[in-house]
Amino acid sequence: MRYIETRLRTPSDLPLSQVRRETFATTALFATLTPEERQQIAALAVEKQFQAGEVLFHEGTPCDGLYLIGSGTVKISKTSSSGREIMLAVESAPSSVAEVPLFDNGTNPATVTALRDTVAFLVHIGDFQRFCRQHPEVVLKVLAVVGRRLRQLIGLIEAVTFGSVRQRLAGTLLQATEEAGEGGTQIPLTHEELALRLGTVREVVSRNLARFQAEGMVRIVKRQIEIVDPAALRAEAETEF
Repeated sequence: MRYIETRLRTPSDLPLSQVRRETFATTALFATLTPEERQQIAALAVEKQFQAGEVLFHEGTPCDGLYLIGSGTVKISKTSSSGREIMLAVESAPSSVAEVPLFDNGTNPATVTALRDTVAFLVHIGDFQRFCRQHPEVVLKVLAVVGRRLRQLIGLIEAVTFGSVRQRLAGTLLQATEEAGEGGTQIPLTHEELALRLGTVREVVSRNLARFQAEGMVRIVKRQIEIVDPAALRAEAETEF
C-alpha cells in the first residue's frame, strides 16, 4: 500500500490543518465532544493522502486504526475468490471507516479504495482505544455507525437475494441522489461504479439504464445520468420481490 504524504491538494484547496479541524468537528463519532476533546483526538491522527484508485487498506489485513475521511470519497468493497467485486457502501467526507475491527482485534473485513483524491486521518488503534476509555460516549457513537452499516448490509443481502437488477438499479439511483444531497437529480456515479454497487457488470447496468431512458425515467447525456421521473423509479424499486 502506497501513501502520498503531502503532495496532493485537497479538492477544496483548504489548508490541511483546517481540513483536519473541520473533519473532527463534523464527523458524527465526535459530535458530542467538547472542542478541547476533539482537539485532543485530532492531535493523535496521522494525515494520509490517496489518489483516486489507491487502496487505503485491504480486506484481511490487520487493522491500523480508525480512518476519518477529510475530503474525497471512498468505496467499501469485498472480493470473492474468483475476483468478483461487490461494493458494500460509498462514504464521502466527513465520515469514518474501519470501525468494526477496532474492538475485536480482528482483521479488516473489507477493502477501502479511494474513488477520488482523498485526504484521510488515521487514529492508530491503541490511541483510539485509550481515548475511548476516557470518553465512553464515543463508543456508543461507533456502535451507532456499525449498526447503520449492518442495516445497509442486510438490505444489500435482501436485494441481491430477492430483487432483480432492474429493481436494485432503480433503488441505487434514488439512493445516489440522496447521498449527493441538496435535492439534486444528477447521479454522481459512473456505470462501472453502479455495477460494483449492484454486484453485476457494466454492460448489464448500461442496458437497464437505456431501458429506463426509453421509459422516461432518466436522461443520459455523455454518460451523465439525470433522474427525470423519480416517482416512477421509486415505484420500480418498491415492486414486491
